[in-house]
Amino acid sequence: MTGLKKNLDLTLEHKRMAIEPGNNQISICRQCELLGLSRSSLYYKPCRDTQYNEQLMKLIDKQYIETPFYGIAKMTEWLARQGHCVNHKRVRRLMRQMGLEAVYPRRKRGLSLQDKQHKIYPYLLRDVQITRPDQVWSADITYVRMYRGWLYLVAVMDWFSRYVLSWELSVTLESEFCISALKHALSFGKPQIFNTDQGSQFTSNDFTDILKAADIQISMDGKGRVFDNIFIERLWRTVKVEEVYLRDYETVTEARYYLGRYFDLYNNKRLHQALGYRTPAEVYDAADGTPVALRAPSVPSALTYGDESTLNTSVFCLDNG
Repeated sequence: MTGLKKNLDLTLEHKRMAIEPGNNQISICRQCELLGLSRSSLYYKPCRDTQYNEQLMKLIDKQYIETPFYGIAKMTEWLARQGHCVNHKRVRRLMRQMGLEAVYPRRKRGLSLQDKQHKIYPYLLRDVQITRPDQVWSADITYVRMYRGWLYLVAVMDWFSRYVLSWELSVTLESEFCISALKHALSFGKPQIFNTDQGSQFTSNDFTDILKAADIQISMDGKGRVFDNIFIERLWRTVKVEEVYLRDYETVTEARYYLGRYFDLYNNKRLHQALGYRTPAEVYDAADGTPVALRAPSVPSALTYGDESTLNTSVFCLDNG
């Protein structure tokens, strides 16, 4: 039998399939011994914890807004206090998947990862006084939780007025939804300087060529400069606290509807203390006409203007199939 065991070159799955639970002549214990299979391997069932991971991601995302200085160890301990005793390795993996890292005086890990083959442009905004609309625009990507799964949201913002010029949703981190948001924003004007991080979506030639063709100066956050794009980072906090965390989007269409409605509120009705209790639209001088932030692609006009009866209607777009 020893020679038989040595000659059996089977995978773990094949060994498990070879076991005959109904064999009355050879016990399961003896079959495992003959196959060189441990009893624990026979009865082990892979843990399908996708739903639990999504639950953890929702908790981590919400807590990160409150305590962005929490690293892996503190976030793991905080989860344990909420009754989720999970390994720090899982917390690290989930935070990386969400693009979250504790805010230290260095560049945080972003959702958009750098492509070393792309050209990196210098940061042009150090000590620059922002004195007017369309002087500086910026773009960034953030994670948006859903009831099941998550989406990625990109927005283009005017720094001076905090006006959200365009936004887009995607189920992937491909560059197309960033390019779409850029094109929509440029259809209403153009800035002197456009600032982003060094993520591959923004350093790609497809993205930067559009800026260069429009004669726009390209600026990118420097390494170790976590606050280089601070205005849009504050936007993400506001959007999540005032909109995303209040709902559990069931579909991409539902997320588009409610985010579109929120950006309308943000641009045209929400008073900003930093703007002297004016709205971004009042400062940007865009109060007349259709709000730019609602001109997101693939959103039917009924959704744009708040007809909730269309929420259950299927919407075809490139990033939700």
